[in-house]
Amino acid sequence: MTRFCNSIDGAADLIFFPIGTDLDYLTGIHRDIPNYGRNLHPGHWLEGMWIAPGHDPILTLPRMTAEFGSAGKITGVDLRVLGDWDDPVEMVRGILKDLGVGEGATVAVSEDGEAEALMELQKLLPGVKFANGTKLLRPIRVIKDQDEIDLLARAGVITEQAFAATVKNLKMGMTELEISSEIDYQMRAHGSLGPSFTTSLYNSGPDHALRFGDKLGTWPRKLDTPVSVNFDFGAVLDGMCYDFGRTVAFGAPTEEQRLVHKLVMESQAAGIAALKAGEVTCEQVDKAARDVIENAGYGKDFRHRLGHGIGWDVHEPPFLTKGDTTLVREGMIFTIEPSIFRDMDF
Repeated sequence: MTRFCNSIDGAADLIFFPIGTDLDYLTGIHRDIPNYGRNLHPGHWLEGMWIAPGHDPILTLPRMTAEFGSAGKITGVDLRVLGDWDDPVEMVRGILKDLGVGEGATVAVSEDGEAEALMELQKLLPGVKFANGTKLLRPIRVIKDQDEIDLLARAGVITEQAFAATVKNLKMGMTELEISSEIDYQMRAHGSLGPSFTTSLYNSGPDHALRFGDKLGTWPRKLDTPVSVNFDFGAVLDGMCYDFGRTVAFGAPTEEQRLVHKLVMESQAAGIAALKAGEVTCEQVDKAARDVIENAGYGKDFRHRLGHGIGWDVHEPPFLTKGDTTLVREGMIFTIEPSIFRDMDF
């Protein structure tokens, strides 16, 4: 926290981090497992921490979060709990006064923040200027220390173990929903809180069109040969998020599928070899891997960026893609995930 406050160098008079990735990174106040639908409490928008250089931070929580969530058990911090019938605006007004924040202030808000928080602050602080709190924190977050690297490696081990256990149980006639449920179970059985993002399967074959984003349509469908199934999932461990991709063939792969697999692995190896700290930019790493696939005539089937930063979020800057001129530095962690997708084929 001290390092962060010292690093902002007057860029903000006040920073508000709701419970989310940024606050988890700074304080260890963990995020909850997300719900499909929103679960709103009175004053939900002020759930988070208010940080002003030179002052002790203030943590504000609605009563429901304070009583039933882990954040309410935090000690050594100025914790203020909003009762169900209290006025959240008046609570924030008091916080602004205590922190010496007045009209015309610059307030940095995390990208995890809600629009309602911004609108209420606009009313309370005429002339307020907003800044991106996540971008202020990013220079610190982007470089991982050894503890973070070790933690992500352990999340990777759990993910690999879950995948191996799932593959042993695969059989013809299983649905995507059954397979994804097995993956999630195996991740938890091997020590993870659960998936770092929604476990996804994409299948393709002679009568299996790649249907990205149509989970409700594909989850109930039973898998049969010949089809290839692309797995995309990852485990969470103590706040760190893993991202993992593999392809499994139901039935014998064709010669072209074997060739494509070889190309993807060669592309990945080229991307890894290009990652030289202080010598290349992110877009140069992307090009090194992409050239392998393009030179083999499959460039149009490599549809996405090569990879992305990873750690406290599944996708973090910087990104291994054309246009990202960020210099690769020691301590950055990236996914290297080239692919070749061809609809109704593989």
